[in-house]
Amino acid sequence: MQAGKAAKKKHTISPFKKTVGKVHLWLGLLSGLIVCFMGITGCILAFQREIENVSQPYRYTEIREEPVLLPSRLKKIAEKEFPGKKLHSISYQPGKSAVASFYNEAPSYYYLVYIDPYSGKALKAKDMDEDFFRIIIDGHFYLWLPHHIGQPIVASATLIFVMLLISGIILWWPRNKAARKQRFSLKLNARWRRVNYDLHNVLGFYMTWIIIFIALTGLVWGFQWFAKSAYWITSGGKAQVEYTEALSDTAMIASADTSVMVIDRVFAKVKAEHPGYTGIMEVHMPEHASSSVEVALNPDEDTYWKTDYLFYDQYTLQEIAVKHSYGKLKSASTADKIARMNYDIHVGAVLGLPGKIMAFFASLLCASMPVTGFLIWWGRKNKRKKKNNRSSL
Repeated sequence: MQAGKAAKKKHTISPFKKTVGKVHLWLGLLSGLIVCFMGITGCILAFQREIENVSQPYRYTEIREEPVLLPSRLKKIAEKEFPGKKLHSISYQPGKSAVASFYNEAPSYYYLVYIDPYSGKALKAKDMDEDFFRIIIDGHFYLWLPHHIGQPIVASATLIFVMLLISGIILWWPRNKAARKQRFSLKLNARWRRVNYDLHNVLGFYMTWIIIFIALTGLVWGFQWFAKSAYWITSGGKAQVEYTEALSDTAMIASADTSVMVIDRVFAKVKAEHPGYTGIMEVHMPEHASSSVEVALNPDEDTYWKTDYLFYDQYTLQEIAVKHSYGKLKSASTADKIARMNYDIHVGAVLGLPGKIMAFFASLLCASMPVTGFLIWWGRKNKRKKKNNRSSL
């Protein structure tokens, strides 16, 4: 008799888990739509580079046995496509078309011109405000709102999502050995409510360990306090050196050689210092008379973190040493390297194609979790309603 009563005795949920459950529910209802949207757009962006490489043939120019045109020549060609706009940089890569980037934050514009680096033929001029992936990126980061409005909303939703991941693990954690088997297995041949429950909880548990990196790297962009805290932790208690512009010695203006444009001189110098280099070389235009000329060398087109950023005095051509994170990779600390990896971790590129595949499915699950979670809540709510109706009869 007592055994029968014990068998019928329901498991009581601790007050702590009840509180966590309520927090999980209301945070999920509050942020669900934005999290779902972020997951969908994240899926679309996971293979952006691969899709663009296949669908945009103008990105490629076959290697020929002749020298490429100097940056000053490509500058004039690109400026004919977008007269009056400020040229930001010109990039070269063997087997690829040269890319001239026009960029300005206020008023905002972003244009690209793809050019045959041997003949100088303009292959494609693009207004990036009309580019599909650029539109998706703007939605993913800002919800297509003004940046100062959309960015805090997205960052806050991401922070809430991190809290949901933590509270979800607490709620998922099995209370005993009997429950452990159920929590780790996915029953696809069960009723749809059970399948939905497992998709939310079991898959959610397995993918949390990937999703958490996507969410945390998103918070690095979203909140300065989080970015500084992350650097402080990874550096062992040091503050990150703020980015400051490397400046040229303007006292040398009078004696400078102006017979050849400075970007051409720096381009030739970097090529001579890196013979046989086959990666991306991006030459930035100096902003003003005291600016240095920045050159970015990226040996791996699939990631960004390995890039060396070099700065040259535009009058003496001497390399300028910098103390911030964005200098030479070999001079970067572990914390600096982790900071550089932020974007590549966010999209999974840091692990190559397998990482992008994982990021795709993690984003897909992120998009589904608000839906499956809502269905769980709605089902329980209706179940309680029916039970109350029966008890009142």
